[in-house]
Amino acid sequence: MSTTLEPLESSAPTLSVRQVLMLERVLAGEPEVVAGAGQLDRAVRWVHVAEAADVGVMLSGGEMVLTTGVLLAGDENKQAEYIQSLHRAEAAAVVLGLGRAFPAPPDVMRRAAERCGLPMVVLHRPFPFAELTEEVQARLVRRKFAAVSMSEAVRTALTGLITAGAPLQRMLDEIAHHSGCPVVVTNLAHRVLATAGERSAVDDVLRDWERIARQAGVSAGDGWIRAELGGRGERWGQIMLCGYRGDTATGRLLADRAAESLVLHRMLGGTSAHTWEEQSAQSLLTDLVSGVVPARQLLPRARAAGLPVNRRTFVPLVVRDGDPAELDRMLRLLGLPGIVAELADGATAVLLSLARDQDATVLTANFAARLTGTVVAAADPRAAWDDVPAGMREARHVADAVASGVLDLPAVVRLKDVHLRGLIRLLRDDPHVQSFAERELDGLLCDAGSGSADDLLAVLRTYLATGRNKSRTAQLHHVSRPALYRRLEAIQGRLGVDLDDFEQAASVHIALLAHDAQQS
Repeated sequence: MSTTLEPLESSAPTLSVRQVLMLERVLAGEPEVVAGAGQLDRAVRWVHVAEAADVGVMLSGGEMVLTTGVLLAGDENKQAEYIQSLHRAEAAAVVLGLGRAFPAPPDVMRRAAERCGLPMVVLHRPFPFAELTEEVQARLVRRKFAAVSMSEAVRTALTGLITAGAPLQRMLDEIAHHSGCPVVVTNLAHRVLATAGERSAVDDVLRDWERIARQAGVSAGDGWIRAELGGRGERWGQIMLCGYRGDTATGRLLADRAAESLVLHRMLGGTSAHTWEEQSAQSLLTDLVSGVVPARQLLPRARAAGLPVNRRTFVPLVVRDGDPAELDRMLRLLGLPGIVAELADGATAVLLSLARDQDATVLTANFAARLTGTVVAAADPRAAWDDVPAGMREARHVADAVASGVLDLPAVVRLKDVHLRGLIRLLRDDPHVQSFAERELDGLLCDAGSGSADDLLAVLRTYLATGRNKSRTAQLHHVSRPALYRRLEAIQGRLGVDLDDFEQAASVHIALLAHDAQQS
């Protein structure tokens, strides 16, 4: 018999027909597969010895039936009915021991088994069926116990993480560790909410996610195993083991344990599937802004998160003092594809994905006009995905510059609108700029932290921001003009400059902008 050997000592709770045929005691009987050779991966749930023609009434499915055919010899109708009965009962296979009843494989049974797709095996050398039954049952019991132990170990580990307040990502990392394959959590629209597993393997899965998500898991044994997420009669997502290499039954058990834990994590944490969507968007946009992960590596994640990426124009935005949920609702209301995520310091990132024939400027302005009490900072539209990170960082810099006091701004603020302040923001990490700021302001910064020095810095900041308007500066600081003059004289004395000289005042102004940018 030609067949492929599979490892027997695994965590699978069942044996396949192929694996049973590779047992040493079975091989001693010289087995030959005479029908249903394409179905040898069927799971064997139990082994049963039966001779009666109506054997199917004694089965519940998944049994490997052993027979000598002694009650079937000489009656072709009974032989055909025997096979039909096994097929109706969804038996895993039939093994016929050749001997006095059947010295050769009976054609009627073989043809009937082939038509049904039922594996039929004949043994050319007799041996006690009881020995085979005992060995297979013992192996099945051990495997089922191992599967239950694995299930409980996974449940214990995940429950421990929930109790410790672990985030969703830590939970998924643990599930990926036990499954040995990429793990993906989606909403009901197949939008990816979170992933775990080896990064390259996850990227391979996400690269063609739209097709994979709708086709995977349609047939048993393909390694793509789903489990529903939901509770109280409501489904809100699913977890998928992508390319699980173990036994399908074990994979389903693992996926079920994982789903139970994720639902519990959601309930105890007071979170929702919508919050998981926000976390997914936040992770993606944070990586885009930071530039730590190359943009090309983030493309599969963006596509799987539901962002259109093919032949699109991308508009990076950062909104100050905007509610992420409200911004997301506004995008949906306007029909603008995009993702929204809260960053730090009250800033929210928005990445619009527009069709090439849409007017990015007009649509961005329309979006900004719908928002009240916020500042929308934008970078110029990007036609290439690889340019999006730089655009996100530019929008963030503009938002930072706006936060430090630019007046009379348009609805959508761009780099050109923040002028010198925007340039300084972009250059604030340059060592030369840092050194320049320290050198120019040293006379005030050396006493930083003292009340008088901080007061003089504040007066200098207002004086330069108002275009060296002494009356306006005195008014804003609630001091008389003589008192302001004394403070300006103290500032000039400490810095060694003449603030009435345009070039010296400009130099101090640039240094102060750089200092404030670095402090923020």
